[in-house]
Amino acid sequence: MRSPDMNEIVGSHDLLLVTLDTLRLDVAAELAAAGRIPNLAAHLPGGAWEKRHAPGSFTYASHQAIFAGFLPTPAAPGPHPRLFAARFTGSETTAERTFVFDAPDLVSGLADAGYRTVCIGGVGFFNRQGPLGSVLPGMFQESHWEPEFGVASPTSFEEQVGRAEQVVAGLPADQRLFLFVNVSALHQPNWFHLPGATREAGDSRATHAAALEYVDRHIGRLFAAASSRRPCFAIVCSDHGTAYGDDGYTGHRLGHETVWTVPYAHFTLDQGATR
Repeated sequence: MRSPDMNEIVGSHDLLLVTLDTLRLDVAAELAAAGRIPNLAAHLPGGAWEKRHAPGSFTYASHQAIFAGFLPTPAAPGPHPRLFAARFTGSETTAERTFVFDAPDLVSGLADAGYRTVCIGGVGFFNRQGPLGSVLPGMFQESHWEPEFGVASPTSFEEQVGRAEQVVAGLPADQRLFLFVNVSALHQPNWFHLPGATREAGDSRATHAAALEYVDRHIGRLFAAASSRRPCFAIVCSDHGTAYGDDGYTGHRLGHETVWTVPYAHFTLDQGATR
């Protein structure tokens, strides 16, 4: 699939980046094929996720790369031209259709292009409760985090979407927006998203899937808000996967296939999209 010309999109569209923190590719693909995430699947090219390789094996490393323009890489021999890239002599993935910025990170580059940059955090690396948790949200002109957005909240994504709606409603009509949402619902603990699951039994691949279904039930509101003022170019992906006992591994920040392969999609939401 040919990459969109980001030099035409930046400046004419609002931009939405959603990272579904820890989402595994196999779970995402199975749910899309089974019709269990209809609101997301409606926007996936061909109804399926693209298989990509994560730029990092845990949230902090992956988002540092993503915010530098290194989105998850297509899982096939390249080179693969990037959508966004800092001006860098000798880059082999900067192409004619790449939006090139003269800044240390994409967030600052979009601010320089006239965008209001807003972060709605999820996991602890976005909570601004200490120096480490302030690095990533500190890139943005405006950042939001509440305990209700975090991993322990059974209603985290609903709360995040509500804040996104407030942000969009408060912007002048002519102000372009780069909205980033780090979705914490997939991250452990996620057992409470599956009816009948217990804290004692803990998280599993099944509770991970239930968490994705929960996100899908509410993501239409986020898409509607993001595209309410003009067309919106959206990127929805995982920052890394996570293991649930695969080959004896549990969690992430490790080099296992369940961690390195992630689902990815980008698409345009027409103005006034309802889901």
